[in-house]
Amino acid sequence: MTTVYLGVGTNTEREYHLQRGLDALAELCGELRLSPVFESDAVGVLGKRFYNMVVAVETRLALVDLNAALKAIEAACGRRESPQPGRITLDIDVLCYGDLTGVHDGITLPRPEVTRNAFVLWPLALTAPQDRLPGSEQTFAQLWRGWQGSQALWPVAFNWRDCALTSAELLAEYQPREAL
Repeated sequence: MTTVYLGVGTNTEREYHLQRGLDALAELCGELRLSPVFESDAVGVLGKRFYNMVVAVETRLALVDLNAALKAIEAACGRRESPQPGRITLDIDVLCYGDLTGVHDGITLPRPEVTRNAFVLWPLALTAPQDRLPGSEQTFAQLWRGWQGSQALWPVAFNWRDCALTSAELLAEYQPREAL
C-alpha cells in the first residue's frame, strides 16, 4: 500500500461537488483521512473563490492508474463539460505519492503547489504534520510554520457523511494569515 496525498478543490457549486468528490474517492480508495476545508481566492484562474482540502489515502493503484481514476471522477462531476473559463467543478491532484520525487507518468512529484500554495500546505500540515515532504528533511508542519507567502485563506464549516471536517476550535481560533 502506498500513502498518497491528494489536493481537492472546487469553485462551482462547492458543497455539492466536494461532497460528490469525497464520495467517489471513498468508493475508489476506501478509508479517507480528511483535512479541514478552506476557502481561498482563485489562483491561476479567473474565477470565484475555491473550497480546498487535502485527502490522504492508502492505495495499491499504480500512479498512472490512480491519476486516470481521479480524472474520471473529475469528468463525472462535469470537469470537461464546463463551457465557462474559471469554473472548476472538481479538481483532484496527486500531491505526493509515497516517497516518489521527480517526473513520473507525466506528473511532477511532489507537486510544486505543496510548498507554494497555502491552500495546499496548511491542510497538509494539519492532516499529516509529522510526515516529511518527499525529497526534503522537513515535515509538512515545519514547512507550514516557515511559509512566507501572501495568500489569504480561512477555514470554513463543512460536513461530510454527518462528520464535521473543520473543527469548531479551528473556526473559533482562526486569525487570517498574511505575509509578514
